[in-house]
Amino acid sequence: MLPLSPSLIPTLAAACLYAAATAYQATRIGQGGKADKRVLYLFGFLAVIAHGCALFSQLLTPLGLSLDFFSAASLIAVAVIALTLLATSQIPVENLLVLLFPLGLATILIAQFAPGGTAPLIHEEPGILTHILLSILAYGMFTIAVFQSLLLLLQDHQLKHKHPAGLIKNFPPLQTMESLLFGFIWAGWALLSLSLISGWVFVENLFAQHLVHKTLLACLAWIVFSVLLWGRNRLGWRGHKAIRWTLAGFCLLMLAYFGSKLVREYILHI
Repeated sequence: MLPLSPSLIPTLAAACLYAAATAYQATRIGQGGKADKRVLYLFGFLAVIAHGCALFSQLLTPLGLSLDFFSAASLIAVAVIALTLLATSQIPVENLLVLLFPLGLATILIAQFAPGGTAPLIHEEPGILTHILLSILAYGMFTIAVFQSLLLLLQDHQLKHKHPAGLIKNFPPLQTMESLLFGFIWAGWALLSLSLISGWVFVENLFAQHLVHKTLLACLAWIVFSVLLWGRNRLGWRGHKAIRWTLAGFCLLMLAYFGSKLVREYILHI
């Protein structure tokens, strides 16, 4: 009998907690009510702790940090959920969790059971780890912004057609939702800026063959978000225009990281 993976039990525990949190919140919304934040905190933070324990076993090896495609997706997902749970104590973003809990459920199960990629081990040098942490936080913040933009789009559509119902009934006013979106974008832009700066400082050659596409796409994403924030500040961009720019920048950022990892690990096997 093969020994169990040390990450299996925390993975299954996290998956069950995410599923329970999703079912609870979806049921309350379906009944026209609002989920109790205390219940969301309980399920959410327990799931994040279990998720973190599973990732600890998956990522840390005696030879270095193993950050393959699916483990990276799982790491970003738990960072996004943790950031959102922390934010709910100050700002009304708990509705995002109805989308984020299923994301956590999917990514942790895929990271556990999907075949691993061919990502090289990362030696735990402080500068490189700082760059990785800033990158993950930037991706996480922009992921929250994208989910917020999708909810904003749905809210705007239902309000224009005068039939707000279900989840939309629990949303803050449209102006508050839009302010939250740009708050997330500003935070993500600042983290992405720091990530790019740390990359220039700590990564030996950002334009090496295996990094050039990631570097160029990340820089393009930074430009897109910079233009969006300038347009918001100078021209008052909002609504569908802001959402389109947000989605465009996010797509470039995801291609920069996940696109290059997918090709290298599962197609080129390098």
